[in-house]
Amino acid sequence: MDFKALFSTFGMIFLAELGDKTQLATLAFAAESKSRLAVFFGSAGALVLTSLLAVVFGSAVSKMVPENYIKIGTGALFIVLGLWMLFFHWHK
Repeated sequence: MDFKALFSTFGMIFLAELGDKTQLATLAFAAESKSRLAVFFGSAGALVLTSLLAVVFGSAVSKMVPENYIKIGTGALFIVLGLWMLFFHWHK
């Protein structure tokens, strides 16, 4: 197992998920629910499934597209999504 990839992935995902909409939604569900354990398993399962889909899709894409293009594309997508969120949030 590549522990460098494991720990860098864990660190980046952990920091990225802190305070995001998913965490806030989970917090709201836990506040409303009597079964916090069900909220935990539902939230954790959803994160695991979306991560699995990302790994499978990323693995397939990496066989067809050079790594450099993937990095540029994902960076551009983050910028576009950030600008989109700022624009629509600003105009509400």
